Amino acid sequence: MTIEDVKVIIQGDETRTLEMKKTTGELKDGMRSACAFLNTAGGWLFLGIAPTTLKILGQEVTDNTRKEIAREVAKLEPLIDFPVEYIDVPDRPDCQVIAIHLDAPSYWDVPYTYDNKPYMRIESTTVVMPRDIFEDRLMRSKSNRHKWEDQICEGITIADLEEQRIRGGVRLGVERGRMPESSLMETTESLVEKLKLTTNGKLKNAAAALFLRDTSQFPQFLLRMARFRGNDKMEFIDNQRTYGNFFTLLDAGMAFFFKHLSLSGKIVGFTREEKLEIPAEALREALTNALCHRMFHNTSSSVGIAIYDDRVEIENAGHLPDELTVETIKQSHHSFPQNPTIADVLFKTTFLENWGSGVSRMVDACKNANLPEPEFNQNAAFVWVTFKRATIQPYNHTSSPLRSTDGRLQGKNPTTPQVNTPSTPSTPSTSKREIAKAKRLKALLSAIGANGSNLRTLMESMQRKDRKGFVSTYIVPNIEAGYIAMLYPEAPNHPMQSYYLTKKGRELLEQL
Repeated sequence: MTIEDVKVIIQGDETRTLEMKKTTGELKDGMRSACAFLNTAGGWLFLGIAPTTLKILGQEVTDNTRKEIAREVAKLEPLIDFPVEYIDVPDRPDCQVIAIHLDAPSYWDVPYTYDNKPYMRIESTTVVMPRDIFEDRLMRSKSNRHKWEDQICEGITIADLEEQRIRGGVRLGVERGRMPESSLMETTESLVEKLKLTTNGKLKNAAAALFLRDTSQFPQFLLRMARFRGNDKMEFIDNQRTYGNFFTLLDAGMAFFFKHLSLSGKIVGFTREEKLEIPAEALREALTNALCHRMFHNTSSSVGIAIYDDRVEIENAGHLPDELTVETIKQSHHSFPQNPTIADVLFKTTFLENWGSGVSRMVDACKNANLPEPEFNQNAAFVWVTFKRATIQPYNHTSSPLRSTDGRLQGKNPTTPQVNTPSTPSTPSTSKREIAKAKRLKALLSAIGANGSNLRTLMESMQRKDRKGFVSTYIVPNIEAGYIAMLYPEAPNHPMQSYYLTKKGRELLEQL
């Protein structure tokens, strides 16, 4: 590389793949950006160039300089070997520009850390990678044997599992020919082992997710259920939260559907057949998929059911397999389970198919009921499926406000979990700056809204023209605070990047 090559690379200011520092006095900041490049889209780090003027200054490079760089590079984990180039500056004898190129990561790469912290790049800004994104990247980089579902679940035994659930599932498997008839006579210990829910006699996390009786140690074993008045989340009619294993949550979810969706019936022969306005088999398939294919390792994750006047949505924390998109998921495809061990048990017990046919069955059920096909969507944090109701079904119940499962009143302003929010002040002592900050935050979250938004639209909505300043002032702090998330977290500068509200962000917006 020559100084002319350097000039070509640095023209046009710092970008998503370019960082410049004046001297090695800023080496630590430079290595944080190097780590961010390794975790994002690759890039160049130059030492010896003024970032504001793009003037090539160079610096004197001594043996101590090289040792200092080597020490800081050694703080990158996992260990990585890349060349460090020293380019002579023609008009400044004894001065050199230090150039380091970092390759872009592949999808399965382990996330890098510098000095025990992971970093990522958003536009031209280096930020600490949010914990959820780091954990997702870390889990994704590991082979199946290191998945959460296959880790040993310390402190539980066979006696802690629901034997009735196990044997009921085995009975269904035998009836459908998915398990041998001899399974009906085996001990619970033997059945659990044959379902591959143990390692060296110890139960896996998968066993807990499927059959554990007391799930209090797993906050992620949660199903959120809500019936909203109208077509948005402004007012609850019913708000419930249920904790439990897969089968407990599936039962609770289906009961909630039957409670809040219209039921019709007709006489066939001498019996009455009753049907939900949205086919129960389609809802059960969607809920089963959400409960099975979610990311269990994130203890703050959950599955959600939201019923509106015009639609039903089922969401789970996670993302579609890389082989599928929201456009291709309705086409014929193979099965790509997020949790293969759990999926295999559900297949053997007839709760799940393993040929990727679940979506097509949902589509067919809706078509047979003269309903639109279900719609699939995803953002940086969630995957959700939407079922349209045949007609808008407003909730006209006029009784007193309902209470949630914890006994709190549900009305126009239901009690919600406490979050740290910059609320509008009620005393004169609150500063005008805090009021303005809260208004700006509300404006940003409102602009993103339920459907997300790209950077250009957000800037126009908030009447901002300084792209770099907008990112550093609005986007970066709120990603770090957990209020918003990116559609493409592995590629923050993706040309189709959009921003979405997280659960925390949605809750905050409701309170502002």
